[in-house]
Amino acid sequence: MSTPDQDPKYRILIVDDNPAIHEDFRKILAPAESALSAELASLGAELLGESTPTALDTIFEVHSAYQGREALEMVKSAAAENRPYSLAFMDVRMPPGWDGIETVAQIWKEHPEIQIVICTAYSDYSLEEIVRKLGKTDNLLVLKKPFDSVEVLQLAYALTQKWSATRQARSRMADLDELVRQRTLELLEANHKLEAEIRRRSLMEAAIRESEERFRKAFQSAGIALAIQDIEKRVFIDTNESFDRLSGRTHEELCSRPALELGLFARPEEHERVLSAARDAKAARGLEVEFLTREGQCRQTVVSIDLLTLSGRACVLWAVADVTEQRVLEEQLRHAQKMEAVGQLAAGLAHDFNNLLTVIHGYASLQLAKASLDASVAKAFEQVKLASERAASLTRQLLAFSRKQVVQCRTFDANSMLRRNEQMFTHLLGASVELSCEYAPALPPISADESNLEQVLVNLVVNARDAMPTGGSVRITTALTTVTAGQPRLNPNARDGAYVVISVTDTGCGMDQATLRRIFDPFFTTKPMGKGTGLGLATAYGILRQHDGWVDVRSAPGQGSTFSLYLPVKQDAALQPENTAPPPPARARVGGLTPRSIFVVEDEPEVRAFVVAVLASGGYKVSEAASGFEALNTWESLPKPVDLLLTDIVMPHGVSGCALAGQLRQAHSGLKVLFMSGYSPDSVANGERLEEGVNFLPKPFTSDKLLAAVRTSLADAAGRSSN
Repeated sequence: MSTPDQDPKYRILIVDDNPAIHEDFRKILAPAESALSAELASLGAELLGESTPTALDTIFEVHSAYQGREALEMVKSAAAENRPYSLAFMDVRMPPGWDGIETVAQIWKEHPEIQIVICTAYSDYSLEEIVRKLGKTDNLLVLKKPFDSVEVLQLAYALTQKWSATRQARSRMADLDELVRQRTLELLEANHKLEAEIRRRSLMEAAIRESEERFRKAFQSAGIALAIQDIEKRVFIDTNESFDRLSGRTHEELCSRPALELGLFARPEEHERVLSAARDAKAARGLEVEFLTREGQCRQTVVSIDLLTLSGRACVLWAVADVTEQRVLEEQLRHAQKMEAVGQLAAGLAHDFNNLLTVIHGYASLQLAKASLDASVAKAFEQVKLASERAASLTRQLLAFSRKQVVQCRTFDANSMLRRNEQMFTHLLGASVELSCEYAPALPPISADESNLEQVLVNLVVNARDAMPTGGSVRITTALTTVTAGQPRLNPNARDGAYVVISVTDTGCGMDQATLRRIFDPFFTTKPMGKGTGLGLATAYGILRQHDGWVDVRSAPGQGSTFSLYLPVKQDAALQPENTAPPPPARARVGGLTPRSIFVVEDEPEVRAFVVAVLASGGYKVSEAASGFEALNTWESLPKPVDLLLTDIVMPHGVSGCALAGQLRQAHSGLKVLFMSGYSPDSVANGERLEEGVNFLPKPFTSDKLLAAVRTSLADAAGRSSN
């Protein structure tokens, strides 16, 4: 903060080229102690209003300058010393150099606050000219020569006081300006801080709003059901859309009444158990709770909870995962795994059983072919043959269930197949059951074993008839559907792709959930003893799985049942004609001279003995081995050439029939091979292309079928060699 000069004397500059004028001014403004001095002091006291006269020497300090430039330098020097001149008496005429007006103009350029008295005896400049040159100002007076001492003294007192007052005012104004500046800076800084705080709070509020918006969106759009419940009042404060869908109620309904009044829980004690867990542990995971929808449907859920405090209220956050479909799938998966294990067991039993049936049926057929057979013995063998055929039918059902039966697929139209069988279905249903059929137009073809598919449909139609003892209706429909990755899979066997769906719907008694869980189990039946084998639906399950499809069932007590068969579409495939009769068998001997040589490899001794006996009776030269390993060791010692390798596929000691054929063909590329097995060729081929009637003979077989297959294989080989 600036302060004015504390020197009590006012510095006055006399600017005149006449030294006498300087002396006159000194006598007036700074006289020695004399009577004039006392008089002047008294005059000063009167002018200044002082009670005690003060010597003029103590008031004014007079300096002299004789030219304008000298005056300017003295003014500059005094200002630099911080002892500025307050008043200057300026003569107008000061030759040579600047005159008084020019000198004033130069001084005021740098020190405009100095008071000026123009002293002149001539009318050198008019007042208008002075104003025009110096501008309008209140720091300028004109004193005419000769001047009176009192007048000079009055001017000196008045102007120096004015200069001092102006200087003090300017100093106070400077102090004020500094205070204002500092206060302004403080206010600006405070304002900046306030603005920064406002911005920070605005950002925080925006962040809070954004966070709340994110939470609201996340809460509402979460795939899992979420709800916030007041523990004390038992009322839901908020729920998201997933929770609303799970409960089957609106948001307003859920938040209007206590949860137990809504009938939301299948067992109210579970609700209390969840709230108790929240109070005791503040969090819990994996609580199983059954919810009830508005329609009374039970939904199985897994609940996680966390204790919250909202606006001073104890609340619990519910996170509810609906696992109803998951539990259904888990049950279906367990059922599928069980069916797979039972299928493996059934396939093994059927394979061994087929070997036994081959021996039983084969030897019975051989005995029945004898003309000299006694009638009673022939009748007994006929019964044995019939029993073995019935057993073979049962075995085929086991293989169908285990997906290891022999299938002969062709590409055909499902609608055409169904239309051909409508009359048969009508006869099976009887007069009390009405049959209706609705087929989707322009279905793409499917690739399947038509006879196996017909067997499945016959089983379903018969089951539908038995479910309606007092009559009803059966509807058979077809449709085209596409299963995509985004769809829920309620069947573990479902795969992506296009499928032709054949549905059989009845209006019968329906089935409960316990029955539905077991309907595909082998030997399970709801029919009275002796009315069913329990293999019909198990066979249907196996056949559909063997065709890369599946079967879905929808049923409820008193609401009938719908069985839907899903069969994959055969893309870009042309329809194939129905199977034609096989060509007549070729001759047993080529040329009628040399017996053909056949190498029989079979690990079952009874089957091997039967095959060797039948081939020998047919005029063939037969060698035999009990395993693939033995066949490889004895091959080089066999009489050559060997025309046909007749081998079982599944054999012990690590060498299967396919592996044996592959190794022997490497040394003998023209070797003809006929495979036999009690399994489906698809399940045991091991890369070999097997086809019944060409190079595959399914077990059980009769002697006629064995000889026909051998003759066909040898005729094919002979035909290729003659070409």
